[in-house]
Amino acid sequence: MARATHFEPTVAVTTVAVLLAVAAGVPAGRTALLGIAVLAGQASIGWCNDWLDADRDRAVGRIDKPVVQGLLTPTLLRRATAAAVAVAVVTSFALGVVPGLLLLVLVASGLAYDAGLKRTALSPLPYLTGFGALPAGVVAAAPGGPVAPWWLVAAGAALGGAAHVANVAPDVDDDLATGVRGLPHRVGAVPSAVAGAVLLGAATLLLVLGPPGPPSTLGWLACAFAAPAVVVAALAGSPRARRLAFPAVLLLTVLDVALLLAGGAAIT
Repeated sequence: MARATHFEPTVAVTTVAVLLAVAAGVPAGRTALLGIAVLAGQASIGWCNDWLDADRDRAVGRIDKPVVQGLLTPTLLRRATAAAVAVAVVTSFALGVVPGLLLLVLVASGLAYDAGLKRTALSPLPYLTGFGALPAGVVAAAPGGPVAPWWLVAAGAALGGAAHVANVAPDVDDDLATGVRGLPHRVGAVPSAVAGAVLLGAATLLLVLGPPGPPSTLGWLACAFAAPAVVVAALAGSPRARRLAFPAVLLLTVLDVALLLAGGAAIT
């Protein structure tokens, strides 16, 4: 079941949410609750994807998927999706109406992507919307319900857009063979990769230059770490680098937020 959650991005997104909560001064108990909410939401998105795509994954021989290996059934994944959504809803609203709604935007966006938006020219929209809403929801969970700064929301959206391009890159051929034509498929691998790299670089710059005052040493260090990840993302249009782009985006996202926290940047 853990593999079917799309384990690496699920852990990365949950880690980022918890780190942001610490940076925002969310109390420990509420941070733990927030982590459960985000983890459940991400698990529901992964399980929903493998449930709805079971026939398509079998058709293209995705032997990396547990449902194709016969380890899981679509029925089990459907039930797990419903249970995880229920946990995400309850724990999100336990944090309050505003943070709850914002955190559930990410869940709803992911499920909408799974349900069909990934087959349309609007495929980046769930990533942009969901990952823009995530930091807003985390900050809103802090005492006093503060509003997240614009640069943090913009950085989240940019990272979401970059993640979409990098996530699609390894599966372009399989997607086209089964009728999935999101925006990256329509504009082509190379232009999509360049756009993803630009978004990835922009997100790092927003996190470094957005907080008040001059950038910290750790901020400039984040820029240095971002450079190779941006290069890998730009090469996502080439067959050799396709499978490296998404891990690079995930790693840089966690690293950026960790350095933001270590540098003491104010996000509330």
